[in-house]
Parts: sequence; C-alpha cells; structure tokens
Amino acid sequence: MDNKLIKNIVGQFRDIQEQELWLDENFKKKIGNISEKLAFVRPLPELHSVAELISHILVWRKESILKLKGLKSTLTMESPENWLTNDELKKKGWEELKSEFYQSQKDLIEIIENETDNFLDKEYTDGFKFKYLLEGLIHHDLYHLGQIGIVVKYLNLKNKSS
Repeated sequence: MDNKLIKNIVGQFRDIQEQELWLDENFKKKIGNISEKLAFVRPLPELHSVAELISHILVWRKESILKLKGLKSTLTMESPENWLTNDELKKKGWEELKSEFYQSQKDLIEIIENETDNFLDKEYTDGFKFKYLLEGLIHHDLYHLGQIGIVVKYLNLKNKSS
C-alpha cells in the first residue's frame, strides 16, 4: 500500500499536537498549563483568548472531518460558531474544550491513516482535493499555535505586572 504522503501528513498532525517539533512548540505544551481562569482572558481587546482560538481551530477540524467523511459541510467565515465568545465557551468549560480539541485530532487521523496516497487526489468539492484540505488544516493549526504563543506571552506579562 502506497501511503508515504498520508503517513507524512499524519505525522505532522501528531507533531503539532504533542510531539517534539523543530520549533520546540506543540499544542499540549502550549495550552497544557493554561488555567481555566486564564483560558478565557483576552490580554488585549483586539486579541482572542486561548479558549477562543482553540474553539476556532476545533470548529474547522470538525468541518474538515465532515468533508473527509463525504458529508455536507456548511461552515463559513461568517458562521457564528467560527468565533464563539468567551461567555459561550465558559458554559462548556476549559477542560471539556481541550478534551474535544485533542479528540478531534485523533478522529481526523483515524479517518485518513489507512488510506492510500490516491485518496489525497480525490476531490471533496469541485476543484479542491483532500490534499489541499489536509495541508491547509496543518497550516491553520500552526498559524493559530503561533497566535496562542503571543496570547500566552501577553497573559504572562499582564500577570507579572499585576
């Protein structure tokens, strides 16, 4: 079975979530020690909280999982669930949000890990292949991992000055 590309993609998802990366960061390391109290704090009005960012990543992972399963997906940039508020997210709680976030990566990997590389060339919608979707999801995760790093730095500075 030819699945070198799939294995590479799965490896990247695992690396971003919990393995040692060359950039010395991953989601477990970055959000693992964030308290319930700090998770919902916007260090500046223009910056999202860690919880808002994790929720945003999660909603796009769930949307991608629907596409990978061949199911209809309806999320858009304008969808309210794209950026839930801290008040909405507090109802769920930080631990539950993290749990869903970590599970989404496992679910995603479970769907693709036994596929051949030919799967990547299949279109999930006109003109868009699964390879594009999965690579975009990796980029999206890394982009927001960086944002979380900035938010955490601001939170730490804010706490030191208090």
